[in-house]
Amino acid sequence: MKPAVQGHEAFRVVYNPSPATFPASTRNPDLLAFHRRLPGYAPTPLVSAPEAARHLGVRQVWVKDEASRLGLPAYKILGASWATYRAVEERCGPFKEWATLSDLAAQLRPSSGLTVVAATDGNHGRAVARMARWLGLEAHILVPQDMVEVRREAIASEGARVTVVEGSYDDAVDASARLSGDAHLVISDTAWDGYEQIPAWVIEGYATIYGEIDEQLRAQRAAQPDLVAVQIGVGSLAASVVQHYRRPGSLTQIIGVEPTRADCVRRSVEAGHLVEVPGPHDSVMSGLNCGRPSPVAWPLVSGGIAAFVAISDARTEDAMRLLAQDGVVSGESGAAGLGGVTQLLESADHWGCLGLNGASSVLVISTEGATDPAAYARIVGGHD
Repeated sequence: MKPAVQGHEAFRVVYNPSPATFPASTRNPDLLAFHRRLPGYAPTPLVSAPEAARHLGVRQVWVKDEASRLGLPAYKILGASWATYRAVEERCGPFKEWATLSDLAAQLRPSSGLTVVAATDGNHGRAVARMARWLGLEAHILVPQDMVEVRREAIASEGARVTVVEGSYDDAVDASARLSGDAHLVISDTAWDGYEQIPAWVIEGYATIYGEIDEQLRAQRAAQPDLVAVQIGVGSLAASVVQHYRRPGSLTQIIGVEPTRADCVRRSVEAGHLVEVPGPHDSVMSGLNCGRPSPVAWPLVSGGIAAFVAISDARTEDAMRLLAQDGVVSGESGAAGLGGVTQLLESADHWGCLGLNGASSVLVISTEGATDPAAYARIVGGHD
């Protein structure tokens, strides 16, 4: 692939001129049944967003609203719970048949000395800690030094030990990897050499989102979206989007969105190989402040996404306010997908590159609610 690069320092886009398709992955038949056994499982809403559609100039914008997923304010629990379950079973199992998490936790009592470990910018770590609490296990979550206190407190509220690591999210990932051992099981959504299976399970766990979307679109007698916008981060969610929407015969295009100060995937695509963006990564899109792409996600993300967009903090803040007009509470990282679409569609050139017109439909995934309520109030103001 020879990417086409457009933009300037505040906004850069790299186009993949020939996005690949991938063989339809066989969805694990146990995945949805597993998620349905978690406390409070219900499909999250698929919201029609007419104000966003009018702003973009398209026929329809759908928003998959992940502001409340299994009692947490973000989608991450879907991947974290599935990966933790599979990893714990591999370490301590096999499990006998179980109906509730209490049944499962009872099987783990002989392994009560096990601690699950994760590095996080917020949502993944809290999700791992919640799953550990459900299973009766200890959790140790490592966070970068610039994480706001309210997110640290949310992780600690799950009963986890929280350690602040001097440096960036990537430094926290490195520190978590060093803890791996007989008594510590690392549940990471990014991969490194020799550590690939658990991040792959995280990606697999997100498939429940798209099964829900398909059912919700069918109920509305609506077609599949023409464009899907997805936040990248290390690439796990984006990889799951590619797996679902870039199957053979699909006409859906995907854009991936990152902060301008942590656009490691866009720069890697431009370079043609994995590169690291050094910190500090200080965007308000804290869940996307990642300096290294996940090697497990990379083949799907680099091959299947049509455009890689880096946006400013101001752009995602505008998108938060726009989503609020449609009744969607979306945090700084949650609104980034819409921010990227808005940035692109301000130029007619990008419409043509993506094959869009006024009759097109767009799907954005609002990946989190107001995980920092004070910041949300400051940015969005009077909207509820």
